[in-house]
Amino acid sequence: MRRAPPSWRAAVGGVALALWGAGCFEPASTPAAPTQAEPGYVGSAACAECHAREAAAFEGSHHDLAMEAASPDTLLGDFAYARAAAASTSPRFLREGNRFRVEARGADGASVTREVAWAFGVEPLQQLLLPAPGGRLQAFGWAWDARSAEAGGQRWFALFPEAAPGDPLHWTGYEQTANHQCIECHTTNYRKAYDRERDAYASEWSEAGVGCEACHGPASAHVVRAREGRAKDGDSGLVADLAGAGSWRFAEGAAIARRALPGPPSRAEADLCARCHARRERFADGDRPDRPLLDAHRPALLEPHLYHADGQPRDEVYVWGSFLQSRMAAAGVTCSDCHEPHSLQTRAEGNALCSSCHSAAVYDTPEHHRHAPGSEAALCASCHMPTQVFMGVDARREHAFRVPRPDRAEALDAPDVCTGCHAQRDPDWAARAIEAWHGPERPPTWHFPEALASARAARPDAAAKLMALLGGAEEPAIARATAARELGALLDASTVRALERALGDPDPLVRMAAAETAAGLPPPLRAEWLAGLLGDRQRAVRLAAARSLTGVPDEMLGARDRARLARAQAELRAAAARNADRPEARLALAQLHAQRGELDAALREAEDALVLDPAFVPAAVNLADLLRAQGHDEAGGAVLREALALTPQSPELHHALGLLQVRRGRRDEAMDSLSRAAELAGDGRYAYPLGLLLVEEGRVAEGLRALEEALASRPGDRDLLVALATLHRDRGDREAAVGYARRLVETSPGDPRAASLLDALSGPSPR
Repeated sequence: MRRAPPSWRAAVGGVALALWGAGCFEPASTPAAPTQAEPGYVGSAACAECHAREAAAFEGSHHDLAMEAASPDTLLGDFAYARAAAASTSPRFLREGNRFRVEARGADGASVTREVAWAFGVEPLQQLLLPAPGGRLQAFGWAWDARSAEAGGQRWFALFPEAAPGDPLHWTGYEQTANHQCIECHTTNYRKAYDRERDAYASEWSEAGVGCEACHGPASAHVVRAREGRAKDGDSGLVADLAGAGSWRFAEGAAIARRALPGPPSRAEADLCARCHARRERFADGDRPDRPLLDAHRPALLEPHLYHADGQPRDEVYVWGSFLQSRMAAAGVTCSDCHEPHSLQTRAEGNALCSSCHSAAVYDTPEHHRHAPGSEAALCASCHMPTQVFMGVDARREHAFRVPRPDRAEALDAPDVCTGCHAQRDPDWAARAIEAWHGPERPPTWHFPEALASARAARPDAAAKLMALLGGAEEPAIARATAARELGALLDASTVRALERALGDPDPLVRMAAAETAAGLPPPLRAEWLAGLLGDRQRAVRLAAARSLTGVPDEMLGARDRARLARAQAELRAAAARNADRPEARLALAQLHAQRGELDAALREAEDALVLDPAFVPAAVNLADLLRAQGHDEAGGAVLREALALTPQSPELHHALGLLQVRRGRRDEAMDSLSRAAELAGDGRYAYPLGLLLVEEGRVAEGLRALEEALASRPGDRDLLVALATLHRDRGDREAAVGYARRLVETSPGDPRAASLLDALSGPSPR
């Protein structure tokens, strides 16, 4: 059941939902038709005719068993009328012959019974997919712990214990609609096929499970050539040419092997694996493994809610984002160097895997690892690939292969692997121990953690460090792309030039991020610098350029660029249509319409985003702003208050409501809202308007104190520095004003406005 429209909206058009009944769920009987006549998908059984060894390794692998039709042979959990937990509201799991059902609370809180359609995965947990109206397949919120009973497994457990009916994370919520992104990584040749008008899916796939063609591409041409005996005459007919494992050799006396193959390493295999082993947004169907990752995906960067400043995962980001940070990736290591691609098993056990490239005589010794030989602590992975548990029971190893740096943990506010095991100690103890073992010198390491930490804390050196990172060709591309995005809040004469250079970076990830950040530039610069990216080979870069060029007057672009922009904007609309089942996609459409001056259309999209999720904070803030632009501030206030009723701990909502109340002249209410925003944020981000309001209300000392306290946590915040300089000037405290202006110039040495302010304050006193 979908949520009712918000009360502030007069009406929302109804949608017809397909009713599902017994026997109506037969996805396997309608495989997806290929979009091209050749090549087409033939299924893994056809591949096994010739590739028996690979097929034997693949059988029973996690890829093979990624998604299977529900049956007594595939379902692992206890369905003997078992209740998952003691609470009467916990689900029951039922079996009737070869049919398996779940009885649980539905979207309205009432009990519903659904038949299990598919099993998702096998180890260390197995999820269930339940059919729902509109072609949906919902990932059930309780999973079977497939670990042994001795390890705490063989039980049902809640993946989201706090998710009640109505919550997007409840099994009936949109966050659990597997059609959106889960199924694409558990099947071959998946197509979401969401119909916005019907609010329904016609999702299809060629093969359940991650079959041969998920990695090698549609194989019909290859099969034909193989059956005719022509598969080895120079053209195998395969779509994807995967280089596979590299050749690694130890030079005389070297402790670490080097890549023996000539030329730069191929990104094809890492791009292929990233389609599922990366945190990403997919914006197109029909992509094939011979095409770049960014042709159909927008990968997540090292964003604060996903990663710590040093790149360690904060949330579930899978593997690719960590691997890109590694010295391994920079050296040309690829996934199949360590993992056999068909069985997915590592190519060797324990330290033997690492010593294939890292001399055991040097590294697999107590002199290096300083732990008891043969112990778990002596495993290379224990220090260089620490685990983090996701989905309740799944301990996953990080793939950045980073050198432990407890000496940086506190400054970067990042986890320390040493004290992860030695919990009774602190990072200082670990840092002293490492220095005692290996001396004060540290091995070469990336510089990006310091730059990202400075940006997140709004330190005075943030812009300089981000520009150095962005220009550091030896730094990981994902970190440089993150720097390009962080510069969006620090644009001035010097950072803008750094951004211009990033738009021509050889790495598409950096170009994509720079194109997104360029949305903050004046229209003439956007037209001049972004037009060339409309023809970029990588679609994600083209889309970023098109999005940032939206709203630029046509006369600023030549005829050729206007035509390319129209094509790229058509790709943008297609991407939004594919993902229109998500509130963030509706919000992106709202923002595009707003940039084009189409405010009515923008309002409708923002409203629809809130229909999908009334607690989606960015949509509520955006809708309130759109209503303000149309002179309906009071209606915007209603939007914000309704959202606050659902998410009362959101500083963004309190901040937006406080600004609205200032505009409406309700200063007492505004004071409460802005104070609450600053309190909830806790890092000075929302202190600026609060401090100004306090000053305007005659509470000057309080206002200055609020701004100064915020500046203590954000010492390079330009807005705070400008406010303090001008406020002290207005109070007649010229010395203090000049001090803040000097700090502003140190923070923004390339900003002529900062220099002008300092000059004005440093000049002769007005008579």
